[in-house]
Amino acid sequence: MATVLDSTLLDVRGVRHVFQGAGGADFVALDNVNLALREREIVGLLGRSGSGKSTLLRIVAGLLRPTAGPVVYRGAPVRGPAEGVAMVFQSFALFPWLSVLENVELGLEAQGVAQEEMRRRALAAIDLIGLDGFESAYPRELSGGMRQRVGFARALVVHPNLLLMDEPFSALDVLTAETLRTDFLDLWIEGRMPIKSVLMVTHNIEEAVLMCDRVLVFAPNPGRITAELKIDLPHPRHPLDPAFRSLVDDIYGAMTAQIPATARQPRGGLFPGIGIQMVLPRVSTNRLSGLMETLAAEPYHGRADLPHLAHALHMEVDDLFPIAETLQLLRFAELAEGDIALTEPGRRFAGADLDVRKRLFAEHLLAYVPLAAHVRRVLDDRPSHRAPFMRFREELEDHMSEHDAERTLRAVISWGRYAEAFSYDEQAAVFGLENPS
Repeated sequence: MATVLDSTLLDVRGVRHVFQGAGGADFVALDNVNLALREREIVGLLGRSGSGKSTLLRIVAGLLRPTAGPVVYRGAPVRGPAEGVAMVFQSFALFPWLSVLENVELGLEAQGVAQEEMRRRALAAIDLIGLDGFESAYPRELSGGMRQRVGFARALVVHPNLLLMDEPFSALDVLTAETLRTDFLDLWIEGRMPIKSVLMVTHNIEEAVLMCDRVLVFAPNPGRITAELKIDLPHPRHPLDPAFRSLVDDIYGAMTAQIPATARQPRGGLFPGIGIQMVLPRVSTNRLSGLMETLAAEPYHGRADLPHLAHALHMEVDDLFPIAETLQLLRFAELAEGDIALTEPGRRFAGADLDVRKRLFAEHLLAYVPLAAHVRRVLDDRPSHRAPFMRFREELEDHMSEHDAERTLRAVISWGRYAEAFSYDEQAAVFGLENPS
C-alpha cells in the first residue's frame, strides 16, 4: 500500500445534525464533527450504537442533509448523492429477483453506461471480489458471505473514489467475516481495487485496528469525536502481536475516558439527559448480575481489563459497554482507563444471596436512577398506589424520542420488578405497589 498521502478527498467541518422527535423534542445526533479523509487511507469510525456514526456516513454519502456544517468532497459541497462515492451496507440489500450479474450491473445502468461496457465491468468486479462462476446465481442461492461479496462488487463496479462501509462484516459469522476482511485488505494493499479511500463504521475494536490507518472514537449524546488514534502497524497485522494488543487497549482507554466517574452529570455524559430525562439502555438484571459475578470471581478478583474481558466473554463494544455503564450508573462498578472495577457494594452484591441482592439493588436503583425514584414517589403519593404506563411515557416524550421513552421505561420496569421496588401489570399497563407502606 502506498505510504504517501496524496491529497484531501473529503473534508467535514463542524457538522451538526438534529432529529426532531415526538412532541417537538429535538435529538442531537451529531455535534461539531470535523474530519479530513486523505487519499490512500482507511479511516474507521468507532463507537457505540447511538453515537451518530451511521448518520455521519449517510451525510457524507449525500443521503442526508446536515442541520449545520459543510461536507466537502473533492473541493465541492455535498448536496446530494455525489459521483464517485459508493456505499456498502450492513444488510446485503440485494434485489432477490435479480441475478448476481444483474445486481452488480444496477449502478452502471443508473449511470447510463453502454450495455457492452456495463457487462465487461460487472464481470470484472465479480471476478475481483471472488465470485467468478456465480454470475447467474440468485441471492437465495448464496451464503451470507457471498451475498456481501455481491454488495462489494456492486459498490466497486462504479469505480468510486471513496468507498463508504457501514458495518459491512457485522451480519456475518466470525469465520466468514474474517475471510472477507482478509480478502478485502489483500486487494487494497495490492492496489487492485478502483478506490482511493475508505471511510468505515464499525463497533468492533479489533476490526478497526486490523483494517484502519486511523481510528476516530465517537462518544454519544450528542455524537462527537473524542479521540483520534493513528494505527501505524505494517500489514499484515496480527491480533496477538503485543503492539496490536496495545492499540486495542488504547482505544478501550479512549472510550472509557468519555465516561465520568459518577452518573450525576449534564447532557453528554454517561447517559443523555439529567433527572428523569435520562435515556437508559435496556439491560437485563441477569446480565448485570452475571457481569458482577464474573468480575468477582477468578481470575479478576473485582477488576478487569476491558479488552481481555470482552475477548473472554466473546462480547463487542455494543454488548459490553451498556452493561458496564449501567453498573457504573448504579454505583456497582467504576470504569476508567480501559478497566472496570467493582465497588464495595458491587462486591457485596456478587457474594450475597438473592434476598440481599434484591434489597441492595432496590437501594441503589431508587438512589441513583431518577426515573425509578420518580415512579416510586408517584405510587407512594397516590391513594390507590397505582399509575398507568402512559402517565410516565407521555412525561418522558416531552424530553426524548418515542423510541427512547419506550426503551427507558421498559428498562426501569425490568429493574423495578427485580428489586421489588414496584410492580407492573403488563396486561393492564399499570404500575403498582404490592405492599405499600
